[in-house]
Amino acid sequence: MAGAAARMNRSGTQSLTALYIAAPFSMGYVDFYTFLMPLYALSLGFDAAEVDILVGARSILAMFLSIHLGVLMDRFGTRKFTLFFVWTSMVLAPLFPLVPWFWSLLVMQLVNGAAVSFAWSGAQTLIAQLAIGEARHLGRFTFFARLGSTTAPMLGGAVWDFGGTWLSYMIGVVWGGVLIVALLCAPEAEIFASPHHEGAVRARFRARDVWPRLSDYWASLMLLAIPAIALSLAIMAMRNSTYSIQTSVYVVYLKQVGLVGTTIGVLFSAAEIASGFGALFAGRAMGLGNAQRTMLSGTAISILLIALTPLLGGILALLLLFQVVRGWLEGVIQPLVLSVQARAAGRHQQGAVVGLRQTGQRFTSIVVPPIMGAIADSSGVSESFLILGGFMLLLCIPLALIIRRVGRRQSLDGSLAGATD
Repeated sequence: MAGAAARMNRSGTQSLTALYIAAPFSMGYVDFYTFLMPLYALSLGFDAAEVDILVGARSILAMFLSIHLGVLMDRFGTRKFTLFFVWTSMVLAPLFPLVPWFWSLLVMQLVNGAAVSFAWSGAQTLIAQLAIGEARHLGRFTFFARLGSTTAPMLGGAVWDFGGTWLSYMIGVVWGGVLIVALLCAPEAEIFASPHHEGAVRARFRARDVWPRLSDYWASLMLLAIPAIALSLAIMAMRNSTYSIQTSVYVVYLKQVGLVGTTIGVLFSAAEIASGFGALFAGRAMGLGNAQRTMLSGTAISILLIALTPLLGGILALLLLFQVVRGWLEGVIQPLVLSVQARAAGRHQQGAVVGLRQTGQRFTSIVVPPIMGAIADSSGVSESFLILGGFMLLLCIPLALIIRRVGRRQSLDGSLAGATD
């Protein structure tokens, strides 16, 4: 680890700066296209169900292939795969205005959604490889990434209003071009030889490698046997669940209490901005002690904050305060999760662990909104916050007990090792 850190210090400043520039364009790339599709679909006269299908289609291939692509990045090189998917999206962007039919757009969404998602996964993998899992660097990367997710929808809306479909998707090409330049300025992580043979020749990519292997999925799932990875993934799933609540029943509740779209957008933006600044504190949070305990505590508070939404009486000042605090906490938590997983997985499985994390994120984003909707229909919108929030807080209890047990075991192992020395 010390040798790797020394190598990073010698040439890492330029490479990490390039990745900091790539961060907003890689994460914002996903949000930019996500924002454009419903506008384009509605302009074509599609109904609400068709719009929802098109928007959701972007995550289907990514959910099933994130692990596979992560393994390929570990095996053959992260940057080259990331560049390939950015180029793919740039090529597809001008085709969207040329295919104004539902089924053709559905195919485009499947492919382009996967491409921009894999580009974002590649950027996350590359920063994990080059930053050696340092929470401080991962926090900065997350901060800049949040700038992209905050500004991309605003840019997309402005361009759409000004120039319509063609100009909007051509901006997507330009956006991808900037990301290409930033990635070209970052080095490839030289870690693709076999972990057992450091001097081995890097594997060559063959056509058959495109097809997913069951053994790769199994090896990635075996990472769950590492307590730090399993616990951090569980914590990340709960964190993502709060975001899924925010994008579903939270909006319904705010509309019921009389808030208009602009005000709701301000609440969402406040959480995103606070999350970006929270990420800058990840390095300090890592020094508080047990990182997993810190992550779980922050997640539990975040769950409590959104579960209490119906008790705020629709008072804008309180809603804004809760959004800012929750966003800040989630901003702190995300780089901690990335750091814990990067250190636990080892440098040869960074792509695999990112793929595993992305698969879990997409699964929760698909599952949680329907559950919240079903609870809201049966028990009421306000009650659904308390029911799901209470359930998620109960799940925090066994996680806390496991973290405590793992911490004690690690302390005992450290004491025995010290005694032996």
